[in-house]
Amino acid sequence: MKLSAFGEKFAGSSGIVELMDDLASALRENPQMRFMGGGNPAHLPQVESIFQHRLEGILQSSEKRHQLLGVYSSPQGDPEFRRELADYLNRQFGWGISETNITVTNGSQAAFFLLFNLLAGDTADGGRRHIHLPVVPEYIGYADIGLSEGFFTSTRPEIIEASTRTFKYAVDFDELKLDLDTAALCVSRPTNPTGNVLTDAEVEHLDAVATQYGAPLIIDGAYGPPFPNILFNEAKPYFSDNTVLVLSLSKLGLPGVRTGMVIANEEITRALANANTIASLATGTLGPALATELIRCGDLERLTADDIRPFYRQRAEQSVRWLQDAFERIGDDIPWRLHAPEGAFFLWLWLDGMPISSRELYERLKARNVLVVPGEEFFIGLQDWPHSRQCLRISYAQDEPTVREGLAIIAQEVAKAYR
Repeated sequence: MKLSAFGEKFAGSSGIVELMDDLASALRENPQMRFMGGGNPAHLPQVESIFQHRLEGILQSSEKRHQLLGVYSSPQGDPEFRRELADYLNRQFGWGISETNITVTNGSQAAFFLLFNLLAGDTADGGRRHIHLPVVPEYIGYADIGLSEGFFTSTRPEIIEASTRTFKYAVDFDELKLDLDTAALCVSRPTNPTGNVLTDAEVEHLDAVATQYGAPLIIDGAYGPPFPNILFNEAKPYFSDNTVLVLSLSKLGLPGVRTGMVIANEEITRALANANTIASLATGTLGPALATELIRCGDLERLTADDIRPFYRQRAEQSVRWLQDAFERIGDDIPWRLHAPEGAFFLWLWLDGMPISSRELYERLKARNVLVVPGEEFFIGLQDWPHSRQCLRISYAQDEPTVREGLAIIAQEVAKAYR
């Protein structure tokens, strides 16, 4: 088969493809594998029971059932869902938006593919524009999404060492360099992979810088406010005329329904709806139908506040203690640090001066039935920085025994690598 340039790029190997392949093949081939690498949310029975109840209510109504199964969605997404979501955000935050400010996509990954390539890449006048990542490491799924070369630029973060065992990345505004070819800035908040939550002041400053260059600020809110709001410190949802906020139902506990939502000015949402129609014809209806009921019945706010956020906060605290205990049993001579866990559901482990790369450590852990993600994949545009080969992303969304056993094995293999 002879492939086009597009085919060679998108049919080939990439970090996100390898991650999803590892998850799928390990599940098929090795039921003993401890899955601590993917972004699958935790199994929360009390949350899933609400989903089941609302879905059963939809199926019992012949009209709703027909809308769910037998009707194409409109190009911009189900109007009723978009109105409910706009009203919800206006009640919560006073944003003053309407359904025209929202476009629904088949998952946020699809949204970013379309959104990034609508804004950046080769231009009609022979130029080339890029997406800038103002703090890296960033989400692995961005890395191979561009249709042209030189698609991303990035800024190395400032590393603030909070203690001997914790640190935090911050935007280094002194080093943040944009130009007229900057098509947009993009940050995830909380950040995947690190659990970093940019402060309100950092977000406002980034928006001001982006506005100065006529570039939108894209905020990937897959883990954050307003929902599922997996935050462990105080941070306000942010939106402005220059903001593109991308939300998802996945981390709420609904990754299978593949529903993303893009909130932006009407020029962007219309363009995205047109591109989405060409690429997908229509979006799925299950996610919007469920989310409409969750919003209308008040479940969305209750679930995030009473079930989802408290579970992940407690599990984060437990996981930090388990990892500390595991390293203490081995000895105190290993220079490990954790990024301050401020949100999402990952630990980001920094192994300063480790004699092997995080890629090799990943392979060793996989051989011991622990699946994590090596740090190299997340340093988009900064792969030559030695720090990028000293980090691991570790999910703590699995059941308690899996996480506890996995962290103990990670500590053991790290100790072997240093000694």
